[in-house]
Amino acid sequence: MSTTDKKKNFATINPTSEEEIKTYTYMTNNEAEKAVEKCHSAYLKWRQTPIKDRAKIIKAIGKELMNQKDELAALMTEEMGKLLRQGHQEVELCAGICEFTATEGLNVLKDEERELNDGGKGIITYSPIGVIYGIQPWNFPAYQVIRYSISNLMAGNGILLKHAENVTGSALLLQTIYETAGLPKDLFKVLIIDHDQSDLIIENDLVQGVTLTGSSDAGRIIAKKAGEVLKKTVLELGSNDAYLVLEDADVAMAAKTCVQGRVYNNGETCVAAKRFIVTEKVYDDFKTAFLEGMKAVVTGDPTEKSSKMGPIARKDLRETLHEQVEKSVEKGAKIILGGKMPSGKGYFYPATVLENVKPGQPAYDDELFGPVASLIKAKDNDDAMRIANDSRFGLGGGIFSKDENKAIELAQKYFDTGIININSFGLANPNMPFGGIKNSGFGREHGGFGMREFINAKSIMIPKKK
Repeated sequence: MSTTDKKKNFATINPTSEEEIKTYTYMTNNEAEKAVEKCHSAYLKWRQTPIKDRAKIIKAIGKELMNQKDELAALMTEEMGKLLRQGHQEVELCAGICEFTATEGLNVLKDEERELNDGGKGIITYSPIGVIYGIQPWNFPAYQVIRYSISNLMAGNGILLKHAENVTGSALLLQTIYETAGLPKDLFKVLIIDHDQSDLIIENDLVQGVTLTGSSDAGRIIAKKAGEVLKKTVLELGSNDAYLVLEDADVAMAAKTCVQGRVYNNGETCVAAKRFIVTEKVYDDFKTAFLEGMKAVVTGDPTEKSSKMGPIARKDLRETLHEQVEKSVEKGAKIILGGKMPSGKGYFYPATVLENVKPGQPAYDDELFGPVASLIKAKDNDDAMRIANDSRFGLGGGIFSKDENKAIELAQKYFDTGIININSFGLANPNMPFGGIKNSGFGREHGGFGMREFINAKSIMIPKKK
């Protein structure tokens, strides 16, 4: 990296009040380079730390997250507008990930022995590879970071974080929490840098892997830049998850669950329920119940218990969402609820439902990151599955049917997506893999899979003694 002394500032903005929270200063290129070097030096010691000792610190991080749950949840709400109670849920999930990783990592990462063809002995050792660079979004300020950092710390790697600018405070608080829990200083480093500087981090010889959670367009850019310097990537990208309501579904339960799946976290979730593909037989009943549920979703101050949805995280994101709604309407979609830009303070957007959604509309083809639901009528169960798979994305999805075995078979054999909920909506489970296919990215996190994404599976071969 070249050295620059030019300092640039940016401010974080509270999306509920539109008031400035705090001003931060970007690192210079030299400062960022030094941070990478410090992280690498810390890694060289950490990789030699016995895995049981690593596990103790990972568990301690989980406990410290719970110790500072109120502070972290309040800061996330202030910076990106999620409901305060959902911030508490996020921190609790993060603590669960720490506990699972610390416990299961001892088995996932232990050496394996295999017999060689000549009768000799083979040893497989899972070794860390170095500093892993994570580029993370704002919608789950704690979880997105925990998801990749904890598994890689358990594996023995060092961690760099470039968080979204609007949640910089949350990133720095996480660094404090990690170090308070006993993680060696500099092993987890927050980089306050811009996009051009980020490219230099990817190119840095001390960085061995790159993981991104973001849009498909961002994924293409990062994958290309990392590929040019032969560095592995894990990409968790966007989606327009389909939730199928089959002919034998419990319509009332499906509608209630789908409302939750669309508006949770203000609708700003990669695995949110977005396209609702309903069979003709139950379409009218579902539509009535779903509309009733969406009408009951009141936006308001995310710190208030009465609020069911807070604001969109940034002004530009709300504008993009509204443009997608308007373009969908221009191409034939019909607004049957919401869809109007609110006036007044805060980047709020109403719970919105679109009907007559077809290919060629953003509501069908793209990801709408906010509380906008796309209702799509299918002829029958087979047609519903066809429509669900008619997408360039493949991260999550759901199936509603009273025949659970049939739903499981559809999920196993026909649904082209990475995560499928049966008669439910869920975000993530520490013991189940998380990730997608197609334009939703590649690689897996959670369930032990993330601990083996950035490792060196060494083959050590010892011949049979003669």
